[in-house]
Amino acid sequence: MNLIRIADLSAADVRAIWRLVAQPAMPLPGTVAWSFEGNGIRTRTTFIQAFRELGLAFTELPNLLKTGERTRDLAGYLDPFYAMYVVRESNHARLAEFAAASRRPVINAMSSDGHPCEVLTDAYFVETELRPLIDAHVCLWGPPTNVLRSWQELAALLGFRLTHACDAAFHQATPGVQYTETCPTDIDIVITDAWPSGVEAPAWSLTEAHLAQMGQPKLLPTPPFTIGRELAFDPLHYAGFTGYRQKELLLPLQKAILRYCAGQIA
Repeated sequence: MNLIRIADLSAADVRAIWRLVAQPAMPLPGTVAWSFEGNGIRTRTTFIQAFRELGLAFTELPNLLKTGERTRDLAGYLDPFYAMYVVRESNHARLAEFAAASRRPVINAMSSDGHPCEVLTDAYFVETELRPLIDAHVCLWGPPTNVLRSWQELAALLGFRLTHACDAAFHQATPGVQYTETCPTDIDIVITDAWPSGVEAPAWSLTEAHLAQMGQPKLLPTPPFTIGRELAFDPLHYAGFTGYRQKELLLPLQKAILRYCAGQIA
């Protein structure tokens, strides 16, 4: 199966991926085609380690989808050589088109529309270390991004309460998503992401006063975070900062995603 958007999964898929984290990992056969646009320091680090720990060979194909070649032709020529693809590609539509054309599993390591592996990891951390998501009130803070859109999709899938606080100009008619342009209250965890290029919204720099109004929730800033943009203060000085440790879960979650897309079921 593919993992292109969280919305393409079922709630059962998400739970099955999470269950695989605790299950012994069997080696996977074959070679991964690996194409990675941009830096993605954490995602790159942990996917390469995941390939190694699962016994997967991997071949880097820089800018796999940046050619003018039709995606069906790329898939037709390359599928015989690879067991699956892991691709970080800004052009989400082209990535989805390639996944539809390929006979191999395709995993989105980040696109312009979503960051499913990152959000499945952070949600697993919330679920297992903080509180069950179904009992949590999650606040997304700031302008919409690929990460925050994936959180919206996950909330729709799993049915937990989510409020997106941002300027009214960014509010969208997204089914099941509650938008607000004021600071909400009674929040259990607040999630930020780096602002999109060109966005300057100083009123939406998260402050300690905002967190106090929310009820001192846990703070999970999606890295790389910038103090002076999405955060107005150093999160290391905030008692509710979830810290660096939760990103260690990228490795076991990515291994679980690779195994599930390859057909291993817990």
